[in-house]
Amino acid sequence: MAETTVSQPVSSAQMRRQMLAEFWFYFSENRGAVMGLVVFVALVLIAVFAGVIAPHSPFEQYRNAVLLPPAWLEGGNWSYPLGTDPVGRDILSRLIYGSQYSLFIGVFVTTLSLTTGIAIGVIAGYYGGWLDTAIMRLMDIILAFPSLLLALVLVAILGPGLTNGMIAIALVLQPHFVRLTRAAVMSEKTRDYVTAARLAGASPFRLMFKTILPNCMAPLIVQATLSFSNAILDAAALGFLGMGAQPPAPEWGTMLAEAREFILRAWWVVTFPGLAILITVLAINLMGDGLRDALDPKLKRS
Repeated sequence: MAETTVSQPVSSAQMRRQMLAEFWFYFSENRGAVMGLVVFVALVLIAVFAGVIAPHSPFEQYRNAVLLPPAWLEGGNWSYPLGTDPVGRDILSRLIYGSQYSLFIGVFVTTLSLTTGIAIGVIAGYYGGWLDTAIMRLMDIILAFPSLLLALVLVAILGPGLTNGMIAIALVLQPHFVRLTRAAVMSEKTRDYVTAARLAGASPFRLMFKTILPNCMAPLIVQATLSFSNAILDAAALGFLGMGAQPPAPEWGTMLAEAREFILRAWWVVTFPGLAILITVLAINLMGDGLRDALDPKLKRS
């Protein structure tokens, strides 16, 4: 008599491990994404331990060491490995503390634009009709303006400063999340599992945020990663134009603004903050590509 085998049920913990393993498999196939992740983790560690790593205070001025070149050049000093700025502050220390500003800006802006964009997009996609039309026309108007120009206008209205700059950037990035969420909700709300939940008596709030939204998160996560890098870039641009973080804050865009008149005679005061912005944004964008490869089923190879 043949023995019957009974398949063991898969626990939720095992399913999560399998999903994580699959995610990491597709993510790790993109070597650029792995390199971006390594750089981003290093940036986070530098920001967290800035007080231990930085050789000097980012605000302390050494009047006997103004515009010193990097240590490996003639006239440099290893006490200031990347040189000093026009008022004698250590550039390396300011770059290290500037990573805290960049990460905070990215997290704040992305969280604000993501949460509000999701809420508005879910409502527009679920209810449709005139409400959807009104919301999407407003988003189209916002997208019609160049993002940096609109952010400048908003900051001019709210007043210059880091907080107002972050709010302005979040408002500018919000339409991308609204459009993505709306499209995903409109695709999901006609599926059988949503109809079954509706017939079971689920409220509209539960249908929108408990039933439909979890199945729409993959493209939103990728967009959040790209918005993170855009937030850092836009904040640096506002700082460079004097509308973002204000001196003496060691924000990278503000550092560029303070050093622009010394570009020809002291290249290091603009090169190193620019490289910091470039490397950070590039690493985050590479991570976004890896997340897209890992979360988009159309890009997964069997």
